[in-house]
Amino acid sequence: MAANSLTAPPHDAPGDRDLHRHSTSWRDGVRSSVYWGIAHGLPRLLVHAAARRGEVQGRLILTPSSGDQVWEVLAEARASGPVVRSRLSYLTVDYAAVKEILSSPDFRTGVPARSVSPLGRLLDRTAPGVPHPLEPPSLLVTEPPDHTRYRKLVTKVFTVRAVERLRVRTEEIARDLLDALDPTAPVDLISSYCASLPVTVISEVLGVPHAQRNRILDMGSRAAASLDFGLSWRQFRAVDAGLRDFDVWLDSHIEQLRRDPGEDLLSQLIGARDEEGTLNDRELKATAGLVLAAGFETTVNLLGNAIALLDRHPDQLGRLRADSALWANAVDEVLRLDPPVLLTARVCTRTTAVAGVEVPAGTQVVTVLGGANRDPRVFADPGRFDVARENAREHVSFSGGRHYCLGASLARMEGEVGLRSLAERFPDMRLLPGARRRPTRVLRGYETLPARLVSR
Repeated sequence: MAANSLTAPPHDAPGDRDLHRHSTSWRDGVRSSVYWGIAHGLPRLLVHAAARRGEVQGRLILTPSSGDQVWEVLAEARASGPVVRSRLSYLTVDYAAVKEILSSPDFRTGVPARSVSPLGRLLDRTAPGVPHPLEPPSLLVTEPPDHTRYRKLVTKVFTVRAVERLRVRTEEIARDLLDALDPTAPVDLISSYCASLPVTVISEVLGVPHAQRNRILDMGSRAAASLDFGLSWRQFRAVDAGLRDFDVWLDSHIEQLRRDPGEDLLSQLIGARDEEGTLNDRELKATAGLVLAAGFETTVNLLGNAIALLDRHPDQLGRLRADSALWANAVDEVLRLDPPVLLTARVCTRTTAVAGVEVPAGTQVVTVLGGANRDPRVFADPGRFDVARENAREHVSFSGGRHYCLGASLARMEGEVGLRSLAERFPDMRLLPGARRRPTRVLRGYETLPARLVSR
């Protein structure tokens, strides 16, 4: 039975069923309100307070991602030292420090003191009853030994070879989407192409029947913001509804694949086994939910950010047309310069020194991936967009260490195929006024990207 099912016990009378449904809905509403307050509402208040005090972390999180102001705040953070301390937490934009924190066993994912503080325990008790990318057993927030087991099983399926087998199909999907566009009329590339491509690919990965793919697009659009920080109550409710719809759909879909498995990667994951057995339903749904939210949001942002960069730098687009072998490197340069995920965070498990700064146990450290990607000691002239940059692939946009993104190969492949296909089909494409960034804090991408596909 789905976690959000409101079905009453069989022996209830009709009136009892209505009362049960009402009381369950009321309890779920209270639970959701408390969870939002701790996970999003309280952090929003703390961030605003930090910003009023002039602390760089508060200003960074409140800086709109719609322009280049965020890079000015990060430059200020870099000038303050490799690790910056504030009342809110520690923060670093230093490449070496970010790499160390992401790979060190002394830092873990999750909320500080979640298991011991009253607020942490309340957060656990009120966590959504459906799979959430930022709640266990999601790979994003689990640690060894659970993380080791989950990742081992998932890695057996999501291999580089498996992704490469999807390349031809991704090329077909991109071609079909571009065929459907009207070249004589303005088009919003985000809704008509950048979102549709990854959702269709994810549908192939999850074994979604063709007739249900619009539903996956709708759920993916609503659930994607689950990866973001400081959601408003309205945003949180939309995300929660999307995740609950996906959970209900997954129950029946996984059961169908068990009865009749296909060639898709989710069918293979259902059958994956190690010495401890297979993934249970909760673990399977958490993995599928992560694939939907992370695979959708990050690839949409990658494609949109890349299109905008290439439009602003026609000389770089010219280099790609002259040498198509550069497309893969261009994707990494986009990921470096304008990453889909701006930052992530870790909790220090024991007092340790990072870049000469002592970080106390239980302290959260924000690792700004977008800042590390612009460290001038690693990337020459870091603000310059160079599709042939020799070390572009050294970016940290896919995180690092044991939590390095499992979908990195898939994202790179989709980015390369999607961008090259668009550029080859519409070589005269130009963006129009009206592009708008999403109002997100952790995620960085476009909400709309209007374009004219052919010259007048």
